[in-house]
Amino acid sequence: MKIIEILTPAYDAAWLPWAVQYFFLVAIATTTAITVACISFTDTHSPARRILPAAVTVLVVTAIVAPIALFADLQQPGRFWHFYAYFSPQSWMSIGAFLLPVFVLLSLLYGVFWWFNQESLLRFSSILLLISAVSVLIYTGAEVMIIRARPLWHTFFLPVNLALTGWLASLGAILLVARWTPSGLSALPAGLMRRLSLAALVLLAMSACGWVLAGITGTEPSFNAAMELFSTYPTWRSSLYGSVILALILTILLSARPERICQPWHSLLCALVMMGSAWVFRWIILMSVQGVPKYGAGLYLQSMPLDSDGLMGMVGIFGLCVALLAAFTWLLYRFPRTHALTPQPA
Repeated sequence: MKIIEILTPAYDAAWLPWAVQYFFLVAIATTTAITVACISFTDTHSPARRILPAAVTVLVVTAIVAPIALFADLQQPGRFWHFYAYFSPQSWMSIGAFLLPVFVLLSLLYGVFWWFNQESLLRFSSILLLISAVSVLIYTGAEVMIIRARPLWHTFFLPVNLALTGWLASLGAILLVARWTPSGLSALPAGLMRRLSLAALVLLAMSACGWVLAGITGTEPSFNAAMELFSTYPTWRSSLYGSVILALILTILLSARPERICQPWHSLLCALVMMGSAWVFRWIILMSVQGVPKYGAGLYLQSMPLDSDGLMGMVGIFGLCVALLAAFTWLLYRFPRTHALTPQPA
């Protein structure tokens, strides 16, 4: 009789916490880009235009910071250069290396055209920005979805949910940032912001119901994998309960009178829940799923490093967002747009 002892080696995760920051920020940037692109085709006196000061601020800040988080997650400086020197059309990451810079450039150009009130250029750039934002959304979702070894990733519901939670976080970011723009929080069209937020929440609920229905009918393997985790491990059950609780809290917050959504404290709570739920969703998808063995039983042990590859890196990215937000809003005050809207009650 022989006894074979199997040792589990320690190795670095494929996705580091930097990736959570990147997927969070790039989702906010792309969905904000889609929002501002649609608003640009409304009448110049439309209430929707009052969203633009905060939305453009969110777009510029996140479009700049998101690629920085991606560079850090690549871990090896040479990998960035190799994407261009050795283009691989079968790789979504290689394709994204060309799509992302275009999106960043178009986002910055849109901000410039908006700042200088170039309406014709603004609308033309909106078309390009819309196409670019959709392409980046597809690429970021697809580069995770194509991994067949992970049933929780290999599902068409993943890119959809990444996009919808990104839009929810985008609207939350607009509610948060608006208080520091010259037009102020009170200038936001409260009714429209409430309708958009409810629409994002309803679409997320419909996506979740579709996922459950597909799982029950046996056409969605990711549902069975998730149910096994929920029934076996308390930590996964806690994540499920937490998601339901956050959804209920947000539903209650958005069910208040329309004008309350743009009040300082109410809007702050909405923003934190909307952005926090989107960030936690990405943490679960990218980090927690890596703790599930591809083959075998149990969960892998994970530890959060405190250096730049862990906690300090995440704090640093948020700190960079705060710094750029302060700089951009200062510029809005220091060099105001000639047609800037005065605060109006929603």
